[in-house]
Amino acid sequence: MAPTLAFSRPEADVYVPAGGQRVGDNAFPPLVDAAAALARTTHLCVAAHQDDIEIMAHSGIAECWGSPEKFFTGVVATNGAGSPRTGQYAAFTDEQMQAVRRQEQRTAADLGRYHLQLQLAHPSAAVKTPRQPEVLADLIQIFGGCRPEIVYLHNPADKHDTHVALLLRCLEALRGLPAEQRPRRVVGCEVWRDLDWLVDGDKVALDAGQRPELALPLLQVFDSQVTGGKRYDLAAIGRRAANATFHTSHQTDRMSAIVWAMDLTPLVAQPGLDIRSYVGGYVERLRQDVDGRLGRFGA
Repeated sequence: MAPTLAFSRPEADVYVPAGGQRVGDNAFPPLVDAAAALARTTHLCVAAHQDDIEIMAHSGIAECWGSPEKFFTGVVATNGAGSPRTGQYAAFTDEQMQAVRRQEQRTAADLGRYHLQLQLAHPSAAVKTPRQPEVLADLIQIFGGCRPEIVYLHNPADKHDTHVALLLRCLEALRGLPAEQRPRRVVGCEVWRDLDWLVDGDKVALDAGQRPELALPLLQVFDSQVTGGKRYDLAAIGRRAANATFHTSHQTDRMSAIVWAMDLTPLVAQPGLDIRSYVGGYVERLRQDVDGRLGRFGA
């Protein structure tokens, strides 16, 4: 299928997985093009790197898998050139790593039955540049081309610079849309910094225990990372289980696996809301929680 979506980078990859057009043996009517697949999206994840989608948005992937009414689209903003590499990948050039990671992301999209997979192939430096025109144009095209029920983004307390920068670029794009075109729900998910530190009332629990048979294989698709020096597969699965178990001390687990997220919807609905103050409110509520508990018991 020839894609009709056109992005700023010539190496950008537009992929409509065949499995994403099917439920069991029942095929959906053929899509005209990738733009039609984007328009059908109900769950959208925009992430910085290949494998971030699978770490942060498993709940959305699982919810859409095989559904006749829910459709998952994944977007990777950067080209993956700067990833660490050891073992069989140690001598790979940046260009070779980009090709490997691009194919790994396509394979994950096939396994997860994504409706659409977009890889924008921007250098990280471009994503880190405020209002960078090519990055902004690509994101506006994506957000403007669909009306998802939920959007999964990186969270503003993440400690990876590219993750935080991409979140800010996404907010620039979303805030530029007419109010009626902005998504109804936007969450910022944990990747490089857990969000367990949020007070319980601020936590958004994303159920990552659905479709458990997919969870590990989706992460192990990224062999260049897993065998190349970073066991993201084991770490992500372990964190999800720990989040579920340590959520409450006096109740049994409601979910078997949780990815924590932060509600970012107010930042999209109210373009004038300052993100530093918004995130500072979460930190202040944590400070008050710790201080209050110490005070209750004699400190």
